[in-house]
Amino acid sequence: MEGTFRKLRGYGKLTEENIKDTIREVRVALLEADVHLKVAKDFLDKVKEKALGEEVLSSITPGQQFIKIVYDELCMLLGGVNKPLDISGSPPVAIMLIGLQGSGKTTTAGKLALFLKKRGKKPLLVPSDVYRPAAIEQLVKLGNQLTVDTFTMPETHDPIVLCREARAYAMKRGCDTLIVDTAGRLHINDEMVEELINQKKLLAPRETLLVLDSMTGQDAVNIARTFNEKVGVDGVILTKLDGDTRGGAAISIKAVTGKPIKFIGIGEKLDALEPFHPERMASRILGMGDIVSLVEKAQEVFDEKQARKLEKKIRNEEFTLEDFSDQIKQMKKLGSIESIITMFPGLTKFRGAIDFSQAEKDIKKTEAIINSMTQKERLFPTIIDGSRRLRISRGSGTTVQDVNELLKRYMETKKMVKKLTKGGIKGFPKQLFMR
Repeated sequence: MEGTFRKLRGYGKLTEENIKDTIREVRVALLEADVHLKVAKDFLDKVKEKALGEEVLSSITPGQQFIKIVYDELCMLLGGVNKPLDISGSPPVAIMLIGLQGSGKTTTAGKLALFLKKRGKKPLLVPSDVYRPAAIEQLVKLGNQLTVDTFTMPETHDPIVLCREARAYAMKRGCDTLIVDTAGRLHINDEMVEELINQKKLLAPRETLLVLDSMTGQDAVNIARTFNEKVGVDGVILTKLDGDTRGGAAISIKAVTGKPIKFIGIGEKLDALEPFHPERMASRILGMGDIVSLVEKAQEVFDEKQARKLEKKIRNEEFTLEDFSDQIKQMKKLGSIESIITMFPGLTKFRGAIDFSQAEKDIKKTEAIINSMTQKERLFPTIIDGSRRLRISRGSGTTVQDVNELLKRYMETKKMVKKLTKGGIKGFPKQLFMR
């Protein structure tokens, strides 16, 4: 997409011919990303119709106008605006998670519980997959990890009885939200559908959310259509959007089912669940980045008091390896290096030039080396002589060369920070770093 649009910006004006060429290239990109054929066709027909209008042809910057048309249509295709989770009504409000085995339902239930807990809610996790003990154990473990209540009834194998008792338990414990993790199957069958319909009748959930693995591509779209027809779906949670996925399911689902994507799973960690914003996803797809999401994440992750403390240390040239390690931990909370890069406008073009798996390994290696140092060594790295370097390398499972390289990078970073805070570097005003 980026390559196509870069070429388009070079045109002095848009003609029917170069619009057709561009649309052909965009079509290939969409189909390669596993976008549904009919969805891609309808989308490009609308883009072409608008792009051939007089207003665009006479524009001063026709290439940018075309990209704006693609962006606007993509936003509409993805749902237009963010559809927040509806948890209104008399507590306990039920949220049903449905989907096939392996889609990530149980982990998503934990992520959703953390999402609601951060927003002042008191959720209750309900593992109603009575056929797979591992699913119940997994949710109980997640609940303990999050300090969120989990309701279990080992003596019953009836999900209806379990859900009824869970609601009574929630009222007794003052829980305002029930997150029900339902049983999945390897494929959609009548038995599963009937069970889900009965649970839905009992719970009257405010939201019935379908959890889909985005890596299944077109299958995800077909599964969404079938679940919506047979059970009824209010929204979709797309998981595994951080992996090596082409992501076409995100573009197709709203168009095929008419149901909005409510959340996206962008990692294995329990805080790796984001509300879905069509305009932000459209920006990412078109290589424009997503600074808003990055800033929101940073505000959640970074401690303002800690940041001010660090700023003071930098001013006084007291930045230590311990501070360096703390910053790495904070950055890791933002997500993988690849996911962070996609949020910066213009940086996606470097994705192919970066070995992200190696970069992640290097970060782990850096942490291991710093963790193998004593407190005194982290605070005063200049005391690290040859024998200490050998001990640190052995303790971290690395080489002395790796330790040397880290110390060298640390000293270079200190020098650069000193220049920035003292006199500035050419092209970078000192005030920028002294706020």
